[in-house]
Amino acid sequence: MARRRNKKKQEETLVDLVEARDQATSFVDKNQTAIFGGLFAFVLIVGGLFAYTYLYKAPLEIESQEQMRQAQTQFEKDSFALALTNPGGGYSGFLDIIDNYSGTKSANLANYYAGISYLNIGQYEVAIDYLNDFKARDSVLPITKYGAMAAAYGELEDYDKATKYYKKAINAGDNEFLIAYYLKNLGLLYEKQGNFIDSKKQFEEIKTNFPNSSESNDIDKYIARVEAKL
Repeated sequence: MARRRNKKKQEETLVDLVEARDQATSFVDKNQTAIFGGLFAFVLIVGGLFAYTYLYKAPLEIESQEQMRQAQTQFEKDSFALALTNPGGGYSGFLDIIDNYSGTKSANLANYYAGISYLNIGQYEVAIDYLNDFKARDSVLPITKYGAMAAAYGELEDYDKATKYYKKAINAGDNEFLIAYYLKNLGLLYEKQGNFIDSKKQFEEIKTNFPNSSESNDIDKYIARVEAKL
């Protein structure tokens, strides 16, 4: 009896499998145009992404890096105007890198260089625009980006925004030397505005939390100076 039940069960399973196969075959027959069209579209998308990534984007990244080297050399020499537009040797300046290699890592980094260059030549609003466009992704550049923006706003006498961006710089990473540097700048900014209590707090934080930084070497002088004004 048990064998008969098992045999019947096997026959039912076989029938189910045959029906499932027939239904699947029927579905494919009825929808083969849509199915093969979808597969073709998928192949086109994957192939397009592959071609864009490896045949277009990768060579463009390499080319943009090569083009930017001369501008970086001029930047390191403090030749900021040349670095922006005419670094020499037929190479592109930072502004052309941004325009001609949009979407590359070099174009993004060129925004940072351009922002710092404009900050150094006194065009503070333009500097802020380029720094805003820079997408900082490592552990140091977010700090210096916000610090540079704070400095630009300070030069424009927009002290609220300068304060805001110094605080962003201080909280953007864990590089103790940069943090101490911007703490001191924030302290000096508070002092300039007559906010001696908050100025003293920044200087004391350097002394307490960043004793190995260069800013701590003469920080007692700054603390004493603001204390005398309280």
